[in-house]
Amino acid sequence: MATLAGQLARCSSAYPTKSALVFGETERTYRQLDEEVNQYAHALAALGVTKGDRVALMSGNSDVFVIAMYATFRLGAIFVPLNPRATSHELRHLLTDSGASVLLLGAGMMSAVEGLADRDPIDPGPQMLGLDAPMGLVSLPELATGQPTTAPDVEVAEDDDCMILYTSGTTGLAKGALFDHHRLLWVGHSVASLGTTGADRHLHVAPLYHCAQLVLLLLNGMSVGASHVILPGFEPTAVADAIERHRITVFLGVPTMYQLMLRLPALADRDFSAWRIGFFGAAPMPPSAVEQLVTTLPHVDFYQLCGQTEGGPTGIYLTPDEVRARPDATGRWPLPNCEVGVVDLDGNDVEVGVAGELVYRGETLMKEYWKQPEATAATIRDGWLHSGDLAVVDEQGYMTIVDRLKDMIITGGRNVYSVEVENALAAHPDVADVAVVGRPDDTYGERIVAVVTPHEGREVTLEGIREFAATYVADYKLPREIVVREIPRNPSGKILKHVIRKDLTSA
Repeated sequence: MATLAGQLARCSSAYPTKSALVFGETERTYRQLDEEVNQYAHALAALGVTKGDRVALMSGNSDVFVIAMYATFRLGAIFVPLNPRATSHELRHLLTDSGASVLLLGAGMMSAVEGLADRDPIDPGPQMLGLDAPMGLVSLPELATGQPTTAPDVEVAEDDDCMILYTSGTTGLAKGALFDHHRLLWVGHSVASLGTTGADRHLHVAPLYHCAQLVLLLLNGMSVGASHVILPGFEPTAVADAIERHRITVFLGVPTMYQLMLRLPALADRDFSAWRIGFFGAAPMPPSAVEQLVTTLPHVDFYQLCGQTEGGPTGIYLTPDEVRARPDATGRWPLPNCEVGVVDLDGNDVEVGVAGELVYRGETLMKEYWKQPEATAATIRDGWLHSGDLAVVDEQGYMTIVDRLKDMIITGGRNVYSVEVENALAAHPDVADVAVVGRPDDTYGERIVAVVTPHEGREVTLEGIREFAATYVADYKLPREIVVREIPRNPSGKILKHVIRKDLTSA
């Protein structure tokens, strides 16, 4: 039976001297990577990590992120990647909910951890280890030094659980989508059907904790022997330099990344001759930006992807020809190995031009929400994953997302759920009522707007509410604009967000 770590071992045997992973000036072949993964696995086992344990990792993009993840897989444990920008408030929930026995921390992550001591300690709390030195913690890389380079004697099967990917929900608390090896391997099969191969060189810039970069491209590419170049983060010039220097063939970016790259001088004069596939998704790309992208880089085949974490991810896409012909659409086809529908509240297919909910079915769907059977049953019904996205299908089969049932805001490619931000702002002593919505933004897709009703005689400012909410939510979830007004509600008390959005548009 196939497993993610088993695929890495296969590539080590088949392509021992082939470049597997490049980070900074450090390059590892597949054999070197596989052996180092084994050393990390032995180090984790010595700390007591066994099959089924959860190993959380909070770090920016790096080579040790990849090594620690595969070491977790090799032990049959469950990898839990966490947003490195999470606050102490968010981190507490993630650690408590997952029950992680180990927390691996990258550089710059200590402030969130130190903030956990401001409240009651987590009991039992995870063992904390550093991925970078010096951090004042025991170093996992140092513990791995001198460990055996052969695989630990642990039997791992294709249907064993291997990853929990956290995604925010309408309650404001993140839910963990649980996957086994089988499901994530099938995601790789889907992406390979779009043309990626073991001969490719992938550039990883988007956060690796996010399912699109991690599962669609990294895990997929590692399973077929592709080469991988990792940058610690996004900076337009650094990305362009890396594409040239490393002869990158495949790149995934959120629309904001592409839009910022398009502002680079003489981008069309760069030697991007090796670059053949570009994926974009995670947020709407303005049609004007799509047109500029395909005009500036005509030799690159650009695919638009749209999906969600609970799907593995799975979703819909546009082919390169369709991207050029219909830059306004979201997708036309389900990803390979997936079925898609647009349905009404009763589960019936909607008519052309009528908005309905996007639903998915296939091998890659999550097993369940971790420890949340009711939420699982509400999301996966009769085998169909209900996305919460409202879409319209036209006569040619193009699907365009027009709204989100869950009031999700997508800013810079990151999902922000309004209720989570509302909960943080509502705790402000000067705020009587609050609603959070997204306003279209040419660069970030949407910017977050806080509509606030202050208590009588009080005054609120954007700076004040941002500073207050920063203790509860990550910085990218903070409002970028404030509007002071009464919050419109229906007779039952529900906020009329469509009224707010309309008022903002006409303002």
